[in-house]
Amino acid sequence: MKFVQIIDYKTDRFDGVNALMDQWVEKTRGKRTTSHLMMGKDRAEGSHYVEIVEFPSYEEAMRNSKLPETDRIFQEMVALCDGMPTFTDLDVVREEQLNAAMARRFFHEIAAGGNMDAIEEVFAEDYIDHDIANEEDAEVGRDVIRRDVTMWRNAFDFTFELDRQITEGDDVVMLWTFNGRHKGDFQGIPATGEQCSMTGTTIFRFEDGKIKEGWWHFDLMRLMRQLGAM
Repeated sequence: MKFVQIIDYKTDRFDGVNALMDQWVEKTRGKRTTSHLMMGKDRAEGSHYVEIVEFPSYEEAMRNSKLPETDRIFQEMVALCDGMPTFTDLDVVREEQLNAAMARRFFHEIAAGGNMDAIEEVFAEDYIDHDIANEEDAEVGRDVIRRDVTMWRNAFDFTFELDRQITEGDDVVMLWTFNGRHKGDFQGIPATGEQCSMTGTTIFRFEDGKIKEGWWHFDLMRLMRQLGAM
């Protein structure tokens, strides 16, 4: 179970605290168990700060707290704060990355499931598409997705397996495997009935809760070989 620690403190010397955190990151390289660190400033009170530190588990957090570097940096941090920082320890009972969930909707609900109505919910009106299989470097609009999904669905009965999914900021990166049966014309190749597969990577950039831009890289050559085209 993931574990999160919230550290709440006040200071008029944040630059010093920030420099201490840089030192801690450097000194604990290869030893720390922290998976994510975020520092926030209270808009209503400029000297009020909150740190959110994420760990894979409570046990890993305790290992991290026992590092001599962690103890030393904390003592120096306290000296820069107005009073003792307070700690809140949280076991994560629900975690939902909304952009990642939206990205999965494309693969499972739209592409494999055929729900074309969901395109307007998932993609921005001025969506920008970068696809190695298309002649244009970039195409704009939801109709690009509608056209390409229709083409693939006419040519194959297929499913997607999402092998990896990574989120950072507004970006969601997915490593996927396509498995399908060739049932219709595909790039001039008549239906062969062959079962085929390929792997690929897609990066979606989100804006205002919808996919604004997408980059597609996939092993089209492998697919064409399976269809007897090479």
